[in-house]
Amino acid sequence: MARRNRLLKLTLGILIGIIASQLIDSDSSGFCHVEKNMEVSPLKLIDQENARSSNKNLLFVGVMTAAKYLDTRAKAAYDTWGKEVPGKVMFFSSENSYSAHVPLVALPGVDDSYPPQKKSFMMLRYMYEEFADQYEWFLRADDDVYIRTDRLEELLRSVDSRKPWFIGQTGRGTTDELGLLALDSDENFCMGGPGVLMSRETLRRAAPHVDRCLAHLYTTHEDVELGRCVRRYAGVACTWSYEMQVILYHNQSGPAAFSGDLKQKEVHKAITLHPVKQPQNMYRLHNYVKGLKIQQDQQDSILLHRDIAMSMQELGYRISSLDTADLAENVPLFPVGKGSDGYLGDTSILGAPSSLNRYTPRDLKDVLEWELISKTIYSHRDGNPRRRIGTSMKEGLNDIIIEVMELINAYSNQRGRIIDFKDILYGYWRLDPIYGVDLILDLLLVYRKYRGHKMTVQVRRHAYVQQTYTGIFVKEIDTRNTTGSLVSATESLPVHKKLVNQLFSKISEKLQPILSIHNITTDTNINFILPLSGRFNTFRRFMKTYEEVCLKEMEATKLYVILYKEENSLEDFQKTLDLVEDLRQKYPSSVLRIIWTEEKFARGKALQLGVDEVEEDGLMLFIDVDIVFDKHSLQRMRRNTVLNKKIYFPIVYSLYNPKFLNETLSERVNPVTPDVINEDNGFWRQFGFGIVSIYRSDFKNLGGFDLMITGWGYEDVTLFDNVVRSGLKIVRTPDPGLVHVFHQVKCDDSLDAEQKNMCLGTKASTLGSLRNLQNIFLKYKDLFR
Repeated sequence: MARRNRLLKLTLGILIGIIASQLIDSDSSGFCHVEKNMEVSPLKLIDQENARSSNKNLLFVGVMTAAKYLDTRAKAAYDTWGKEVPGKVMFFSSENSYSAHVPLVALPGVDDSYPPQKKSFMMLRYMYEEFADQYEWFLRADDDVYIRTDRLEELLRSVDSRKPWFIGQTGRGTTDELGLLALDSDENFCMGGPGVLMSRETLRRAAPHVDRCLAHLYTTHEDVELGRCVRRYAGVACTWSYEMQVILYHNQSGPAAFSGDLKQKEVHKAITLHPVKQPQNMYRLHNYVKGLKIQQDQQDSILLHRDIAMSMQELGYRISSLDTADLAENVPLFPVGKGSDGYLGDTSILGAPSSLNRYTPRDLKDVLEWELISKTIYSHRDGNPRRRIGTSMKEGLNDIIIEVMELINAYSNQRGRIIDFKDILYGYWRLDPIYGVDLILDLLLVYRKYRGHKMTVQVRRHAYVQQTYTGIFVKEIDTRNTTGSLVSATESLPVHKKLVNQLFSKISEKLQPILSIHNITTDTNINFILPLSGRFNTFRRFMKTYEEVCLKEMEATKLYVILYKEENSLEDFQKTLDLVEDLRQKYPSSVLRIIWTEEKFARGKALQLGVDEVEEDGLMLFIDVDIVFDKHSLQRMRRNTVLNKKIYFPIVYSLYNPKFLNETLSERVNPVTPDVINEDNGFWRQFGFGIVSIYRSDFKNLGGFDLMITGWGYEDVTLFDNVVRSGLKIVRTPDPGLVHVFHQVKCDDSLDAEQKNMCLGTKASTLGSLRNLQNIFLKYKDLFR
């Protein structure tokens, strides 16, 4: 009976197994099927790598890694430069390691202990036994190195791989290790971090002896012992070359290496870059290198267009007619026309030869104007003739200097000299609307000759640079599938990621009322603080704006008017009181207050009186009566002013004297309209700091205004200086919603010298645009001396 039960159980188990296997192998979209296809087996990855490298036999790259880095560093290396190797790349880790992301060899009998001496030598033997006859060169690399594979291929094809070579960055050990590495005075090793290259002959000589090398280790350094083994059995030492420090570059910044600005000459010149500790920095570095490659391809395209233009010119064709030119009968020069796939570009622009006279003006007003670059930019086209060099221009000049110096040093090794950039003494630049940017730069360079009669001397050279436009590219993305419906961004995601996205979507819906920036910013109360002395007509315009923007729209604002009662403006004083009272009755729920004083006018003291009325954590706006604003500017103030963190100094658009425009702008700026802002109507007041959005507690911690200052201006400059020294972040940007309407500036003779100079400078800057002033001068030049 027991025997029969065992037989039934065995039969039932077999039947269940068969049914289960059929269910698992079916085409149903069940959970098991999804899990089965989520990962790629290591063997399949190796097959894919074999297929990729089947027709490339130059280089085998062995990357040493550890099990804990297989899904991070190793994956990043393989996803970036690893798939562009002119040959094969394999990753080597400890016994029983597994990866679904990289082609992996788990070395038997090897663990992930440091230093990885056994791992390195076992990898060397694996290369020899499996691939010695298939590849010319072998590279030992770490998982935190980035390799410029195109440049590495160029280097290796210039060297005879039939000879024994051991190439790397030469090392002798640190100062503390001198005499402790068992190296003679003429011996060295190749530093492992930036990568070590061996020719096939070197590998053939050294690899059979790895067991003996492992049995006779003198130090704990893997790269030192590898160098000793190669020297003993292959008879070659690491290359004694100073240039290898640049070609195989090791950054001394440690974990922070390549996490900052990548526009460095070492990054541009190197073949390998080490160490890249964070995977995100590996992807970032790869994208940057790809960008450099695109720039080089665009430059090569321009040079080819120039060659085509010069060649066709010899055949009698003008550059403007090359689109329709024929090389022979029914053989067009450009078989693909504009707007079609495969169009090669407009040769009439891209093929124009390098010359400062490429652009021919048709009229005097079309003449291109040069601007002077020194430590600042000098331009007659700007309302501030002397201004700082902007971030975009600094970055552009930096790019140009890197390219110019690479061109200058292209043959430095053959000539036994190197030239380093030191400074730009001055330069000129202009924007060509058709061809691009022209620059003339006076460069201060350092000439270093290291061969023959050695010398170091400073030299000056002029560089003539043209950055040519490469055309406009439009990329259309089809977001529809074959059925015509829009493709969902999550349609191709695995099931578990779809569930996570849905979960976060539900959570964000619940948190939206709490986290919404709109709800936070619109509820923040802005306390307007407005100093005023006389000028009722201007104040009436201001209140009209305030009513339209704040009172009618029920904006969260309060207005404090600090009103000066002076003998010569008693009528304006009373009218101001009456106007505010009328609005207070019209809008009883709003806060409209007047604080009046009979002291002599001082803007700093007036603003302080308003500050004293605001609650401790209140957001304050110091504003002038000449300012016209809109609701968008209020939102920018709320968003750009953060307690204990940020203070907003908006750059106001200031109108010129309307007498020079023969029109009045008062109707067009109340409310603000976009057509007001242009170079003839006004200018951005970059050096004005009077309009400020700041929290009261931050203002108090900064020490407030200097109340010893009387009369016109300067208190805002001292406040700005205090903010700079405080460490609080300054938000400084043009605000198109803030317009300063022109008014006559009177500079009192009683002002001290610095205040009066500032006043006169403001008065001059608001007179009119340079073009209008020039036209007036030309029209009435007989009246000028």
